[in-house]
Amino acid sequence: MLKKKAQTRSSFLDIYRGIPKEVWILSIVSLINRIGAMVIPFLSIYLSDGKGFSLNEIGWIMTAFGVGSVVGTWLGGKLTDRIGFYPVIVFSLLSSGIGLIVLKELDTFVQMALGFFFVILLADLLRPPLFVAVNNYCTEENRTKSITLVRLAINLGFAFGPATGGMLIASFGYASLFWVDGLSCILAMLFFVLTLKKTAVKVAKEETAEEKSPALKSPYKDKSYLLFVLSLTLFGLVFIQYFSTVPLFYKEVHELSEATIGLIISSNGFVIFILEMPLMHWIEKQKKVSKMNVMMIAVVCVIVSYILLIFSMNVTFLIIGMMILTIGEMLLFPLSNTEAMQRSIGKNQGDYIALYSISFSIAHLVGHNLGMQSVDFVGFDMTWVGMSIGLIVTLLLLQVYKKSVKKEKQLSVD
Repeated sequence: MLKKKAQTRSSFLDIYRGIPKEVWILSIVSLINRIGAMVIPFLSIYLSDGKGFSLNEIGWIMTAFGVGSVVGTWLGGKLTDRIGFYPVIVFSLLSSGIGLIVLKELDTFVQMALGFFFVILLADLLRPPLFVAVNNYCTEENRTKSITLVRLAINLGFAFGPATGGMLIASFGYASLFWVDGLSCILAMLFFVLTLKKTAVKVAKEETAEEKSPALKSPYKDKSYLLFVLSLTLFGLVFIQYFSTVPLFYKEVHELSEATIGLIISSNGFVIFILEMPLMHWIEKQKKVSKMNVMMIAVVCVIVSYILLIFSMNVTFLIIGMMILTIGEMLLFPLSNTEAMQRSIGKNQGDYIALYSISFSIAHLVGHNLGMQSVDFVGFDMTWVGMSIGLIVTLLLLQVYKKSVKKEKQLSVD
């Protein structure tokens, strides 16, 4: 019995073994930052109930949010390649923290649109440097593990964020969300500066400088990669509905409270925290399993989750739908992120990872408004049907990308 327990403990520790100390620090930074991420899951409800905006106006504020995300992610990649990831991470966390606290003072439609544009721009400067930093410290052998650990931290924080946010709204009102979100960004910045010194970054850069390829290649000229990014953009457009139009569906159609909505959304993060790392560890050991096939299975899971929304009769359907969506998320995001990192070359890795992140920023730009306008014009059920069709197109694009990569490998061998 004791021997079995020791073996179980050993196999559990094996999942986390080999991940560099710096990646653990970056994961804790992400955890602190995301624990306070309470504004976004309740944004559509806040704008509707708290500020009285129409669905059409909410859609355009979400579009401003999306434009800020695209610009911020692109700029984050450019700045990372120019000045390094360290100062970009510090500036992003500090400035977005202050910006979130200021946001609670805004009232008019124009103020909200501009406010969310600039705050999300500053916040999404963080995306490229964070994963460039991970790529800088990890090796090919532990890359997927390292990415998954950072995602695990993000999702653990996200699990606490909406659940706590729902309770804060009930107790102190919406303004408390902006305070907690802003202060968590500033706290994450302080932890990063105090635990990961700038001198450590210089050493890591010197070690990787020799590995840089002299033949630098832009991601914007990598046709296969662009196809991959397009498929992820379409997937992201559908996926983000679970954090904008779906919460409205929970509230308006199923008449759930903010606290209950927060718990359902938080279950996504808790399941990812518990299962994603073991799941990725198991997939990594399956040498015969095609990672592209796993990503396509992930897309099918999300299709099933939308079908459940269409036929949902009670909250049980909503919970099962969220769980199936979560399985799809666990299968797709770590593997797609690894794919992006593996295709990044030398000092252009900031551009590659930025373009990967931009795919989801574009999804924010188009998806939130598209979802709101669709619900306004054709209702929730037809919107979910449209999203399912979009995911079927995503499957076809991933299949084309898979064949394109296979062709590239054959040409390189020849």
